[in-house]
Amino acid sequence: MMKKKLVRQIIMQVVIYVVAFIIFQVLMGTGVINSFWQGIFLLCGINIILAVSLNLATGYLGQLTLGHAGFMSVGAYTSALLSIHLGLPFPITLIIGALAAGVVGLLIGIPILRLKGDYLCIITLAFNEIIRVIMVNLNITNGAKGLIGTPNETTFGWVFWLMALTIFVVYSIVHSRHGRAIIAIREDDTASELSGINNVYYKILAFAISALFAGLAGGLYSHYIGVLVPKYFDYNKSVEILVMVVLGGMGNLTGSIIAAVALTIIPSLLMSFSQYRMLIYAIVLIAAMLLKHSDAGIALRAKLPSFHRKNPEVSE
Repeated sequence: MMKKKLVRQIIMQVVIYVVAFIIFQVLMGTGVINSFWQGIFLLCGINIILAVSLNLATGYLGQLTLGHAGFMSVGAYTSALLSIHLGLPFPITLIIGALAAGVVGLLIGIPILRLKGDYLCIITLAFNEIIRVIMVNLNITNGAKGLIGTPNETTFGWVFWLMALTIFVVYSIVHSRHGRAIIAIREDDTASELSGINNVYYKILAFAISALFAGLAGGLYSHYIGVLVPKYFDYNKSVEILVMVVLGGMGNLTGSIIAAVALTIIPSLLMSFSQYRMLIYAIVLIAAMLLKHSDAGIALRAKLPSFHRKNPEVSE
């Protein structure tokens, strides 16, 4: 019964994605969505990949990390360097960049995921800064001057369908037996281990998959922005991604998607208020956090699609 329900939900999501893509293509083709907003929506898609992937590690697994921008930078620089120096096709560089970030996530995850809470947060923040400093000091990345010459290959279509793939993969994991184990670890890691769940294995698995998709987002970003500077991937970017997850709801994919879109669009709308832009942005963010925990916010979250809720049904 659960499998049939899961299949129906997946089919419904696919239909929604196809319809949404067609609508966007028509609006962009007719000029209703101009080039500026095309770029904004493209960045929305990249941020959705980042938020959804981090939600797997932070929301569903319950591990607070501040190193997501570091994994993003690994994917970004790997993809860009392969394109510039080896001339590899765009899809190949994306795959290799994502795998590189996943491998780094795996290697980092093995020693640090035995930690938890503040200790894990501090270690992942340190990792983020280590990656940034490495990128600043490597000659091949051109240091703080920025890596120039990355081919502009990222299109809305690429971002949209890879965003859909990310959501599908994370959704499928969460609604599988692996997802049940991951959520059990979040709820009580001692009880989950006593029940026979390999906590270390599932923590590393979720962390590595999360890092892999962060690397994928980085590859897309590098082939969109053209010039890579290490400061793009500092701790502020990691905090920004974490805010999307927290604002959208820990363990809520729909909320992460909405928050990622909102926090990408709002700064663009405030560009005309350059002097007070960050002040207004901060006020909006605080108001959103307060609304989230109010009666109205709770009622609104209850109306979100059930197939992305925090504790999903798991297919056998």
